[in-house]
Formats: sequence, C-alpha cells, structure tokens
Amino acid sequence: MDDEDEILAEAVGALGGRLSRLVALRLPKNVHEITLTLPLPPARARARVSAVLDRQGRRVPADRSAPAGRRSTMRVLTGGGAWNMNPVLVTAVLTAGEGEDTTVVLLRAAAKEGLIKQRAGERTAKRLAELLTD
Repeated sequence: MDDEDEILAEAVGALGGRLSRLVALRLPKNVHEITLTLPLPPARARARVSAVLDRQGRRVPADRSAPAGRRSTMRVLTGGGAWNMNPVLVTAVLTAGEGEDTTVVLLRAAAKEGLIKQRAGERTAKRLAELLTD
C-alpha cells in the first residue's frame, strides 16, 4: 500500500492546512487488517463490498501496482476516531475463493496516529467487517 501515507497526509492537510499535511507525513499509522470469507460468488461480493464502502465515504483510486486478474481492489476514504474527524483509508482486496460461491476479502484500514491513540484504523476495520458480515 505504497501511497497510503500520501493519501492520508493529503486528507489531514485538507482539514488542517499545509503544515498539518507535512506533520502527517511523519506520523505513524494505525493499521489493521481483517480477512473475511463471504459466502457469495465474486460478482455479488464485489457489489456488496462496493455498496458498503460507498455508504462509508468517498472513493479513492485503487493502487495501480496491485495485481489484477482474479483480484479486484476498492478504496474509500472515511472518518474514524473522535467525532469521525481522523481520515481513514480503507482498502478492500477481493479474491475468488476456493469454491465458486465464496470470495475472500482482505480489509485494510489505515489512519495516522498522533499523541492521543484513537486506534481509528483498527476500529474502522472492525466496523466495516461487521457491516459486511451482517
């Protein structure tokens, strides 16, 4: 996820200005990954994940270095932490499962973490995993 830092820094900068963008580039990230197996064929799983992500925030172009083929990648920038003010970049990578009726989804949520640890990436990943499995 090469461009995560840049996307998150731009989002922080949009909230706090150019200096906050520069500071955000140097902040550590809170990253959490969850792997889910959805009992849906890839096309239906892609539609479900897309619908859930679209309700959470705005789409961000997927990383172009990600391999294509049997995989599809979606990204969204959403809010997390206190009052949902901390930008969180969520990446969902969908891969066809072993059977025709399953799809494996890797959810990765990353957020910049300041002095006050909000664990926005971890909490957002768990929230989205719950929405996808309901």
